[in-house]
Amino acid sequence: QVQLVESGGGLVQVGGSLRLSCAASGRTFSSYYMGWFRQAPGKEREFVAAIRWGGGSTYYRDSVKGRFTISRDNAKNTVYLQMNSLKREDTAVYYCAADTKVVPNLWSPADYDYWGQGAQVTVSS
Repeated sequence: QVQLVESGGGLVQVGGSLRLSCAASGRTFSSYYMGWFRQAPGKEREFVAAIRWGGGSTYYRDSVKGRFTISRDNAKNTVYLQMNSLKREDTAVYYCAADTKVVPNLWSPADYDYWGQGAQVTVSS
């Protein structure tokens, strides 16, 4: 079992920055992938970014490339999502999730095994 707890959401103006944190506890392995998803009202949950616990490549949806950065601190068992140059369309509930599959489909929410409770991010003009 893996438990995930997000923090760091809030209200920010257009162009501002926020950093989300996802603290993991329980069984975590270097082979796991950690992802960030978001869901705006009336919309489907969508992939934002992902990273492997053991290091390696990072993955982003096109609309956040160059603005968002996913990283991890293995010593703290924490994954971060640094969000810069925020836009109104980034407003959503952000979720972190863990994918334990040997061959993961990082873009699909259904592929992830564990989820956090979500953190609201609101970008206002």
